[in-house]
Amino acid sequence: MLLSVISLSACHKNRTSKTAGLIVKDSTVVAVDSSRRDSVAVAETVEPVKVNEVSFEYLTAKSKFSFDSKKQNFDNTNVNIRMKKDSLIWISVTGVGFEVARGLITRDSIVFMDKFHKNYFVFTYEQLSKRFNFELNFSLLQSIIIGNLPFPPGVGDTFTKEDNFYVLNQNAGRIGVNNYIASDNLKLSSLKAIETGKENTFTLQYADFRTISDALFPFTSLVTLNVKLPQDQQNSETKITLKHSKVDLVSQSPGFPFSVPSGYTRKM
Repeated sequence: MLLSVISLSACHKNRTSKTAGLIVKDSTVVAVDSSRRDSVAVAETVEPVKVNEVSFEYLTAKSKFSFDSKKQNFDNTNVNIRMKKDSLIWISVTGVGFEVARGLITRDSIVFMDKFHKNYFVFTYEQLSKRFNFELNFSLLQSIIIGNLPFPPGVGDTFTKEDNFYVLNQNAGRIGVNNYIASDNLKLSSLKAIETGKENTFTLQYADFRTISDALFPFTSLVTLNVKLPQDQQNSETKITLKHSKVDLVSQSPGFPFSVPSGYTRKM
């Protein structure tokens, strides 16, 4: 999302590949059927279950990022990720052997440097949400990377049983969230967030689970954002795929170096 905001397509040629609509599982590419669970009419209420989540202090990852929208399309951009759980996400974007961008995401704001054009961008979550016409926050962005519940279970939340999934139903601000938890391993398999009073939806699906430090970790995340644009009420779909090639969970800080050079120009 951040890469699209700062228009890093200047560093990437437009591609016609539509791999963001697919998920890789066990080296096999399979199509995603986002409407499968919408057909379930009746859900059985059940007792709460304990979700199997990844426990860590710090994380480092090497990943590939793909983005597909009506205006922009790029595939397999190299990103290095460092994270302090529930606090910081640091991102370094590389291309052709050198760093082209660096970002620092906190619970309050997002700062991104476009080193290729010597620009930088500062966003609040309110501004980012307006750009994508959907309420976004740190918890949702963190969940894309690690596959944990974006919001912990709380008072008023309910659990239901649908097919092979437990579904944790939550309300978080202006969005309602349905978390689909696989009954065989109690891992979050997917989630669907719906903005209250609107038809805008944010879906997140996970695949390619691998064991990292005794925890099941999703190495593929697929985001689909469907919104109705306020200017013309036309539907707009954005797809984002994040594929990790290496993930390490560590107890000591990997460092989060970030400073904007004095010669950089702030852009909106």
